[in-house]
Amino acid sequence: MMLLVSFLLINCWLCSIFLSFPDHLAGTVAGIRGRSRARFSSLGAGVLGPMTFLSYFCCMNSSDWRKDSRRKTSSWRIFSLKELHAATNNFNYDNKIGEGGFGSVYWGQLWDGSQIAVKRLKVWSNKAEMEFAVEVEILGRVRHKNLLSLRGYCAEGQERLIVYDFMPNLSLLAHLHGQHSAECLLDWGRRMNIAVGSAEALAYLHHHSTPHIIHRDIKASNVLLDSNFQAQVADFGFAKLIPDGATHVTTRVKGTLGYLAPEYAMFGKASESCDVYSFAILLLELVSGRKPLEKLSPTVKRSIADWALPLAKEKRFSEMVDPKLNGNYVESELKRMVLVALVCAHCAPEKRPTMLEVTDLLKGELKEKLADLENDDIFQPDVYRNARNFSPGDLSSDCVSGEKDSEDDAAQNADQISLVESR
Repeated sequence: MMLLVSFLLINCWLCSIFLSFPDHLAGTVAGIRGRSRARFSSLGAGVLGPMTFLSYFCCMNSSDWRKDSRRKTSSWRIFSLKELHAATNNFNYDNKIGEGGFGSVYWGQLWDGSQIAVKRLKVWSNKAEMEFAVEVEILGRVRHKNLLSLRGYCAEGQERLIVYDFMPNLSLLAHLHGQHSAECLLDWGRRMNIAVGSAEALAYLHHHSTPHIIHRDIKASNVLLDSNFQAQVADFGFAKLIPDGATHVTTRVKGTLGYLAPEYAMFGKASESCDVYSFAILLLELVSGRKPLEKLSPTVKRSIADWALPLAKEKRFSEMVDPKLNGNYVESELKRMVLVALVCAHCAPEKRPTMLEVTDLLKGELKEKLADLENDDIFQPDVYRNARNFSPGDLSSDCVSGEKDSEDDAAQNADQISLVESR
């Protein structure tokens, strides 16, 4: 007990010193950070608890954030629980705009009139706390026009809340399958912009962030839409950081059925290509307005990719279009989106394109490669074999997530955050 109390006091002391140091002493502080991190790892995230871990990485990131602030136009801050209670009318039910396995999302308005969305974790647990810490860490670092911006967070008592910019047009899910689906606010032009914007966000995570990030939960409900219907990829609670040179990480399977790449669903092998597969399903949703999984019988479900492939083989692209568009679409763009999606959904991960290639293909910039897509083996009659059947009907929930993370999982997440600090 004395050791734990001493460590907490030392951490607070280091944090206060760290925040007061000028930027030109960053090199000296980096050494302190390295030694402190080593001590933290030796004690283990499970021993100190996730909240200590959260305060640890927030303090450790402050110097990096000051340096990043010179080139980033926005920043985040720590909110008080009292402030968020006032903004959301005490988390009134009428303010609720979404709900998931993590908890609920509420609309709120700050004292300056700005609108926010507040993600409130439902249950306090080591697992939820770690996902909270990872999401705050990643969102606090990444900046891209198609990634949802972090406004801040609150961690008081057992309350864990993340504050974002409010997206007035809600999510892609709401427009394809939810409360706005009958209004057909997504014309073809908006759908193409959402496809390209989401692709650019993933390309940034996979290829331009350091270290690289895999999202692990790309789906329609995690693509939010701003006032101009521009895509904002959100929800990084399941995200993983990929060390330089690593081809994949083996981890507990988390995500949503219908979007999971087969190698990830069956073997837990997470990589950038898993996000590429999930993005393929998202593209087919955008085109067709159909859900990722179609229930054929009480025990059998068919993926949207398995529905689309036979039509693509026979070049019946017009039959895939969402009927709500009433035939108003650009034929060349439709064909391009379908071909790209089905190649991205290839059962062999090594044959899927990268998100950089996907972005260029969707924009029509790789014309020769696009022409070659039609000649891919998967579009040849009787060549393709369905290797994506991993019996989703055998699972009782559309959300795949371990009931309880092991200490090794927690330690792995802590190690991921440490990887950022070593850069």
